[in-house]
Amino acid sequence: MNKKYGYIWPTVLALVLAIGIFIGGKLHFNDTPERLFSTNSKKDKLNRLIDYIDYEYVDEIDTDSIVDVTVNNILDKLDPHSVYIPKEQMAAIEENMKGDFVGIGIRFNKFRDTVTVVRTIKDGPSDKKGLKSGDKILMANGDTLYGKRIPNSSLVEKLKGQSGTKVRLKVFRKSENRVFDVTLKRDVVPIRSVDATFMLTNDVGYLRINRFAESTFKEFKAALFNLEKRGAKKLVLDLRDNPGGYLGIAENMADEFLEEGKLILFTKNKKGKVNKAYATNRGTFENRPIYVLINERSASASEIIAGALQDNDVGTIVGRRSFGKGLVQREMDLGDGSAVRLTVSRYYTPTGRSIQRPYNNGNEDYYQKFLDRYHSGELVSVDSIKVADSLRFVTPKGKIVYGGGGIIPDVFVPIGTLDEEKVESLDSSGFFSDFVFRFLELDRSRFDNYPQNEFIEEYRVDDIIFERFIDYLLNRNIKMDFYGNESKIKTYLKANIAEQLYSPDLASQIKSEHDHMLKKILELDREERAINLEEVLQD
Repeated sequence: MNKKYGYIWPTVLALVLAIGIFIGGKLHFNDTPERLFSTNSKKDKLNRLIDYIDYEYVDEIDTDSIVDVTVNNILDKLDPHSVYIPKEQMAAIEENMKGDFVGIGIRFNKFRDTVTVVRTIKDGPSDKKGLKSGDKILMANGDTLYGKRIPNSSLVEKLKGQSGTKVRLKVFRKSENRVFDVTLKRDVVPIRSVDATFMLTNDVGYLRINRFAESTFKEFKAALFNLEKRGAKKLVLDLRDNPGGYLGIAENMADEFLEEGKLILFTKNKKGKVNKAYATNRGTFENRPIYVLINERSASASEIIAGALQDNDVGTIVGRRSFGKGLVQREMDLGDGSAVRLTVSRYYTPTGRSIQRPYNNGNEDYYQKFLDRYHSGELVSVDSIKVADSLRFVTPKGKIVYGGGGIIPDVFVPIGTLDEEKVESLDSSGFFSDFVFRFLELDRSRFDNYPQNEFIEEYRVDDIIFERFIDYLLNRNIKMDFYGNESKIKTYLKANIAEQLYSPDLASQIKSEHDHMLKKILELDREERAINLEEVLQD
């Protein structure tokens, strides 16, 4: 052996053996816990614990579930909005935030064990092929879809699929007493985030957004353009119950109302790096009256828009104090199909206020403090909202605003009575929709020749339907002052009929007559018109 290499080989051999021991320790547990070349890093400690449980624990354990619990426990120690998304939930969440899915384009109920079309989605595959509300889908590609034991998740899987693939349906149409086959080509179907638009008055347009997904800004622009074509010179932007979504979408939307160069918000990370977002010259609704509706469930991106407009003295914020989420998350892939949404920065409104509620005492206290709003009186009276003078800020025009826990509106509108809120809760929970679907199933033909405009102006929910709905609720152990809220209940029944027969826009328009915040908007608009008229007369 060459003498020069004689000194090197023992060293190389020792290194190879050491690496082998290290890797072997990672793969099995024939060695002792005091393994060579172990590290004291926090990550290595967690890896070793999972490996010990995997290979040495006396019982078989699903270590994936242990990892999930561990990750959730770690995130719970950070803040209330850093969350873990298991891989089995990722597809549904991505679909929702993308703003579309691939399917046949129907909303359905499983009625008497049969998939029944509630409504087709406009311009979707089912709509184009002429499927109608009330159609019963019996089979899909030869698979039977009716029967008590088929869960909704399995039904959805059979109807969804890859874009461009075909599905052959066997359909029963009760109104014509016939069974027919139809072949649909699956396609991308939008999940609407702009879920209602209509004209509140001759020149006031109404637009409601339920979340900030990838498609939201495009939907918003199209809806705003449509309202302007119909004569809208003022806008009601309804962000009630909107939990937020993508930060960039909120920035784009705020830009529509703010002049070029106006600060929309700024973010700051743990290193103190500040990123500022400014309005551009692309806004199409600048210098026009805008009312933004918020409530206690408006959060995140909703608060960004409300804060940006309020701090720039643009428009009027109407409603109740918003949720108070001023943290920004970024989604990070964990390598196995799961992900974590980790808080990476805080955002601040243009005046410099953070609207994030304190979470120093843990997540349970954080959400309890939110629930305490229902008992403290702040949903009934603006004077009950507790503010800290140290979090007082001033807008360019001298308006006082506060940080530390949500956006306090410029115009406060109290929550309705307990029974009024119960009616809305029953509606959002699907009770009205389910009852109306069952009612329509009895005889859909009664509405066959009912034009939409005639339905709005002439159709009335009669006492027979009202009494049937009361029986429907009582059979489900739901009690309230039905007769004291008869007008609102009948209006919501009519709205749900309109949604299933015509469109969600028409349903929202019908419900608006019992909406306290929209009544306040109309009142504010009348006052503004009166002031403008007086100024004209004085000139």
